[in-house]
Amino acid sequence: MTDHIDPIILNFLYVLFGGILTLGFMRTGCKLLSHLMDFNIQEQLKDGNIAVGLVIMGMFIGIGTALGLVIGLGLN
Repeated sequence: MTDHIDPIILNFLYVLFGGILTLGFMRTGCKLLSHLMDFNIQEQLKDGNIAVGLVIMGMFIGIGTALGLVIGLGLN
């Protein structure tokens, strides 16, 4: 099926789908962390809690890297 689609369009679709998937996983991860740790991430960041910011940053980098590798390796 993918033999009939131009590779540039196919790569654009991979990026689009991967971006949406990544944002969904990041949102789910933040909601899950907020629920498990029983605090509001937004309030903690407003109060200047650097530890929460570092945890969220680590989650975003980890999820983004993992999904980027999965999508990148799927282009072969």
